[in-house]
Order: sequence, then C-alpha cells, then structure tokens
Amino acid sequence: MSAAHSHGHGHGHGHGPVNHGPAFAIGVTLNLAFVVVEAVYGFLAGSMALLADAGHNLSDVLSLALAWGASVLARRAPSGRYTYGFKSSTILAALANGGLLLVAIGAIAFETLNRIAAPPAVEGRTMIAVASIGILVNGATALLFMRGRKHDLNIRGAFLHMTADALVSLGVVIAGAAILLTGERWIDPVTSLGIVLVIAWGTWGLLKDSVKLSLNAVPEHIDEGAVRAHLAALPGVTAVHDLHIWPMSTTEAALTAHLVIPAGHPGDAFLRDLAHDLEHEFAIGHTTVQVETDRCDGDCANPDLIRGT
Repeated sequence: MSAAHSHGHGHGHGHGPVNHGPAFAIGVTLNLAFVVVEAVYGFLAGSMALLADAGHNLSDVLSLALAWGASVLARRAPSGRYTYGFKSSTILAALANGGLLLVAIGAIAFETLNRIAAPPAVEGRTMIAVASIGILVNGATALLFMRGRKHDLNIRGAFLHMTADALVSLGVVIAGAAILLTGERWIDPVTSLGIVLVIAWGTWGLLKDSVKLSLNAVPEHIDEGAVRAHLAALPGVTAVHDLHIWPMSTTEAALTAHLVIPAGHPGDAFLRDLAHDLEHEFAIGHTTVQVETDRCDGDCANPDLIRGT
C-alpha cells in the first residue's frame, strides 16, 4: 500500500484566489458615500422606498467588506495549525452575507407593512434624482466584479448584490415617476415591498450555495460521477473507493481517493498526469491519491462503487 499527494498547477485553468482588492476598495467607498446621500434624502423626502434601498445598500457595504476581508485571508500562506491556510473564509463570508441580507429583509419588510397602512406624503422628484445616482453607483460597482463572478461564489455574491441594487434603484425611479403622475401615496411602500421580494430572491440562491459549500458538498461545477468514472477507467485500476471531493474555498476544490491497482504502484508520472487531468478537466487543483495493491474490504466490495457505475 502506498500513498501519494499531488497538486494540479494552473495553465490557464487555475481557480485560485484572485486579488480583487482594488475592486472592493472602489465598491465600498462608492456605496458608503451613496448610503449617506440616500438615507438623508430619503428622510427629507419621506420616502420609505429610498430609506429601504439605503438600508439594503448599507448591508451591501458590510457584505463587500466581509467578502474583501475573506479574499485577503484566502491568499495567506498555510501554517502549522491552519494547514489549508484561510481559504475557507470565503465560504464563511458568503454564508454571513446571506445572513446579513435576511436581517435587512426583515427590517425593511416590518417598516414597509407599517407604512402601507398609513402611507405618508413623499417627494417624487427627490426619489427619482437620488435613485438615478444609485443606478450609476451600483451598476459601476457590479461591473467591477463581472469577470470573477463565474468561478467564485464570494465574488458572485458581491456581483449579485450590486446588480440587484441597480435594478432596485431603477424601480424607485419608476415609483417616483408614478407618484408624480398620479399622486398616489401607496406606490412608495408597495415599491419598497417589491424591493424586499427582489432581495429575498437573490438571497435564497446565495444562501443555498453557501450552505452547501460550508457542509463540504461537492461543488456545483464538478460531476462526482464523472470524476469516479474517470478514475475507474485509468490503466490498471480495478477499484475506486473512499472518494471525497470538497471545496477548500469558493474557488478551489480538493480530492482524496483510494485506487486499487493490483499490478503495483504505477509511478510518479502516473500521479502527475492524474493531477493534471483532474485540474484541467474537473477544476480540482488539490489531489491526494492512495494506491493499494489488494482488493479492498467492506463497502468498496460493492461492484457499483468499485467500477464507478
């Protein structure tokens, strides 16, 4: 019995943590300034829609700060105690961001329901002017994270936050115009309620994915069955057991597996090629394989498990 450990290395397919520090710095600064402006004018105009959007934007500032901190920690080198480094902090940040959104939803919904019963007078022109600025700020911030959203849940969370906020601000603009045209006060709190629904929709996906990663589920982009079949089809392999695939962070995945090869250890080149293939075909960058020459006992005697069918 022998064990070997190998890392795949990026050749245009790497999924390690990318430095989004400048994007986070710009996003936090722009959104924090906008929160202050929107909250002040929302209070002066008596607009719950503006105040609701300001509250959500404040949660987004906190979310961006969390995601930023996690991305910094993810690049720290491993230590004797934290042998994987702090890569999983990106998963914790995504989960925390989902929780922050739930708090924001509850607070906004509570105040909105109170205002629906007795909607106050609002200033439509102020709503339109301030929300228009929000479209520009949130849209520009979303663009900063557009490229990284496909491979990183942490960055995807930031992108979705900003995109949703830009759409919400657009909704506030439309509500302000409708109030100017009709004079109906109920439009403002109803728009605020629509904002809550938009936030809730985006939050569900983020929470679902971050909970899965926090429970070490196989990342969505990896087909466990295909990986098992790939390992089972390797030259000389008669069985595959104890296969585990889990996320090390929101961008990196790891794999451990036992391969039964009766002919004996196939050599270091076999392991290097295997790590390379898993990295390039399945985006698994950290591979640990144990080679065994005897047929395994217990669960791995199951033909389905052995052959990966």
